[in-house]
Amino acid sequence: MIFKEEDIRDEEVLAIAKRIAIAARTAPKAKGVDNVEVAILTGDDIEKLAQKMCEVAEQEGRMSFVRDAGNCRKSQVVMLFGTKVETLGLNCKFCGFDTCAKKEEHPEIPCFFNANDLGLAIGSAVSIAADCRVDNRVMYTIGYTAAKMDILPNCSMILGVPLSVSGKSPFFDRK
Repeated sequence: MIFKEEDIRDEEVLAIAKRIAIAARTAPKAKGVDNVEVAILTGDDIEKLAQKMCEVAEQEGRMSFVRDAGNCRKSQVVMLFGTKVETLGLNCKFCGFDTCAKKEEHPEIPCFFNANDLGLAIGSAVSIAADCRVDNRVMYTIGYTAAKMDILPNCSMILGVPLSVSGKSPFFDRK
């Protein structure tokens, strides 16, 4: 049997996305508390996300969302990484409040450690993509739109990472 790369590409990128999800899950978390959520989008769900990104661009005058929607459409997979907001009782003051109890009076403000854990998960995730030579780019525009679509309903901070295997990365040389 002969397999041509273009015939197995989508299947392999999805397999790598699953490995990426595992890397994000096992990334270090403050106090061992896991507030990270991960989702994998393919096919029609990528198109729904891209359409919503274009709507956001029009409604909010943020044209970079149109550019990034185009990048999503050129991807085999789009991954979402989010974090729940949960204080950890460390009273570190990194969020601007003297105690976690004071911060909890402001649920719209994230705990520093939730954001840090999200960053560590993303770093672990994209390292797997790089090791597998899958083109990727961390995009806040995807996360912002995913939050509007309530794809990760318990998460206040979401970032997206599209994954592409093609002759040239669609994520650079962008205008």
